[in-house]
Amino acid sequence: MEATRQEGLRRLDAFTTDGVQRYAKTRNFDFGPHDRSNVSVLSPYIRHRLLREEEVIASTRARHPDDATRKFIEEVFWRAYFKGWLQHHPTVWAAYRADTKKLVAELEDGGELCERFISATEGNTGIDCFDAWAKELTTTGYLHNHARMWFASIWVFTLELPWQLGADFFLRNLLDGDPASNTLSWRWVSGLHTKGKTYLARVSNISNYTEGRFNPQGLLATEATPLQEERSHPTIAPSLPDTEIPDGRFGLLMTEDDLGATELLGGKTPAAILGIAAPRLRSVLPIGTEAHSFATNAVRQAVDAAASELEVDGRYTEADEWSATLVEWATQHHLETIVTPYIPVGPVYDALSDAKDSLSDFGIRLVLPVRRYDRETWPYADRGYFKLKKKIDTILERLDLDNDDVPFTTPSGGNAQIDFLNERG
Repeated sequence: MEATRQEGLRRLDAFTTDGVQRYAKTRNFDFGPHDRSNVSVLSPYIRHRLLREEEVIASTRARHPDDATRKFIEEVFWRAYFKGWLQHHPTVWAAYRADTKKLVAELEDGGELCERFISATEGNTGIDCFDAWAKELTTTGYLHNHARMWFASIWVFTLELPWQLGADFFLRNLLDGDPASNTLSWRWVSGLHTKGKTYLARVSNISNYTEGRFNPQGLLATEATPLQEERSHPTIAPSLPDTEIPDGRFGLLMTEDDLGATELLGGKTPAAILGIAAPRLRSVLPIGTEAHSFATNAVRQAVDAAASELEVDGRYTEADEWSATLVEWATQHHLETIVTPYIPVGPVYDALSDAKDSLSDFGIRLVLPVRRYDRETWPYADRGYFKLKKKIDTILERLDLDNDDVPFTTPSGGNAQIDFLNERG
């Protein structure tokens, strides 16, 4: 899959032209890796913000009446909900990372857990549907929405593996691997996100929505007892300060969390651009080839395009530790400030937070402008999704998408999918 904004626009055009009207009726069917005509496969582009949520929604509304595309638009808002919820509950991410690190250490000691983990991730469990999805994920970097739910449920309730290792497996391999959507969806399946509510993969459901390709009769758990956790995760309102692009000499930092960064500069031109790709920060275990390739290529090509457009020096690098890299770059270009879009909770946020003190020691200011879409949606994402869902029309009115500068006429072709593991709404 080509990791460029142009390819994302092409797929968006194709989906809003031919696919979105039948999305609500057919979206739950997993026709197999060679037929994704019923979904969008836009999620890798939205996850890295090669496409903005606003333009996906606006393109859809411009071509079709709201009642025909409402389900798709609501699914776009699921991503905003997950991002906003994790911003309100950052200790969930910290706990997941700590738990995963301990579990990986246990895997390294060998033993029964390690054997079962390897069997699951290599697709050797004897459950044909699960094994096929494991292999599809590692070879393509993608799984259908419904298959993600079934896979997670089988992982937790049939194979009785730790949910954290399953979430890590997805995050390491998905092209659209998103810290919030992925972590919280696994927690939802397990009964931790919505307390006591689990998702049980059923033979009849799998057989129906794969059109008989799989029928794991007698192989799946018949009950899904909610998992429990000792920790509590308080609600902490995220601080989203108003930030303006400075008048002095500044550099633009582009990361895999938001590659549409030039849109936030208000017409000002940076002295230099630095792109840091850091997919290795997703896990202490190796990152899948397809996911690593998509993320690094997306950053590299976005930096090249921005540097060419703005006629400034553009540099690309991969770094696991950001402090020295950022200080060296800022010093080289005599930067007073580094500007980057507000980074949500996740591995990139962790890396930038670790570098903040070093930048401050060298007198380099860090400015993180918040996108209007995030500012409008996140306040309604502190509890369940339906609080945000009820505000969708109000938010769309505030965003005034009918007057947004949205591309509608890109080359046709391709198809798509949003990166939501669940089918709520």
